[in-house]
Amino acid sequence: MYFCHSFQIWQQFPQLAAGLLVVEGIHSQVDAEARLQPWFQRARQRLSEGAESQMPEVAAWRRTYTQMGLKPTKYRSAAEALLRRFKREGELPRLHPLVDLCNAVSLAFALPVAVFDLAQVDSFLEVRHAAGDEQYLAFSGEIEVPPPDEVIFADAANHVHARRWTFRQSRRSVISPETSRALIVSEGMHETAAADAHRLIDILAENITALWSAPHRQAILTAESPRLEFE
Repeated sequence: MYFCHSFQIWQQFPQLAAGLLVVEGIHSQVDAEARLQPWFQRARQRLSEGAESQMPEVAAWRRTYTQMGLKPTKYRSAAEALLRRFKREGELPRLHPLVDLCNAVSLAFALPVAVFDLAQVDSFLEVRHAAGDEQYLAFSGEIEVPPPDEVIFADAANHVHARRWTFRQSRRSVISPETSRALIVSEGMHETAAADAHRLIDILAENITALWSAPHRQAILTAESPRLEFE
């Protein structure tokens, strides 16, 4: 298996940096609660200093959405949407310890963090422009067909695992109690994205090792090193 961004994506968005983490041995029978709170507190502190839209990480994704021809206040990056919900509700629902951990760290870093069940991904996952014949399974159960040129996460079976880049993940590969192997992806567009993605992935790896003693592999992708292969 492998993960990559297409050549066209790197050409269009050379400022992109992506942090990856492949983990095995995941299960839902752990208590991650104490590990979430420091990251929630960091997010609260950042939100107390100003609007999430002014955070460099969020502002950079807003510029990216504008560059893609999308209205950034209609289609918000996953990080911005999560920050807005957290600010409004003061909490996040608990879904699965791995997802909860990734959400908490996403809030603290204001960077989108996607988690995919690798058992539901066919052969590879590539961030690329849609051809117009791919299929996306929405959480409603409906099948959607993204229009040509939309940026998607796609696999070898033409299944779309996320639409509008970091906007919305598919129901097909969400983490469930049966998940044992996962791919975590965090992408940034701001000036210090490579360093921040590296730190974010290190933090997730440390916490995942503590909670699950799970084997993992991690990488930072850039235009010079655009692909991670893994078994």
